[in-house]
Amino acid sequence: MAVLVLSASTVWAQQDRPLSPRGQASTHIGGKWIDITYGRPILRGRNGIFGEGSEYGQQIYAGAPLWRVGADVTTTINTEADLVFGGNTLPAGEYTMFAVLGEGEWTLVFSNLGGKQTFQEETENTVWGAYGYTDDLDVLRTTMRVSEHSVSADQLIVTFTDVSSDAGTLTVWWDNQIATVPFEVAD
Repeated sequence: MAVLVLSASTVWAQQDRPLSPRGQASTHIGGKWIDITYGRPILRGRNGIFGEGSEYGQQIYAGAPLWRVGADVTTTINTEADLVFGGNTLPAGEYTMFAVLGEGEWTLVFSNLGGKQTFQEETENTVWGAYGYTDDLDVLRTTMRVSEHSVSADQLIVTFTDVSSDAGTLTVWWDNQIATVPFEVAD
């Protein structure tokens, strides 16, 4: 019979660590900051989390109409600069960020919906994750290109790649799926 021995510090870490730790991606372009705050879900041994065909993304939605691009508290982006995605301008400000998932292509959504800090919070025009999401307060939608990578990211990574003095790429990587969308700072 195997015996599991846990120290007091192991039990403390298990009790106080969230299943999906918070993460942040930041970049500084043209003298202005862009920050994204999100929950970082972990695969925990699950394979093929995105699924295939008509089931692609459904497990990640977990009953919501789209994905919060993370876990737990709704993902937010705060930009000091006006950003251009696919020819459309996202004005400087704070937005919640969601994605409609499809094989080979995602739709990235920026919204004026607020993010609840707890599921029980009852504040108008706010959501926990993506539960209760409606498109009434959407500000911008843009297409992300999705590719399959030979290496799997166990924990969700949201980051800025290929950053220059006036542009970059917003990159989302989890499992073997990498979604990217280029952007530039508006003139």
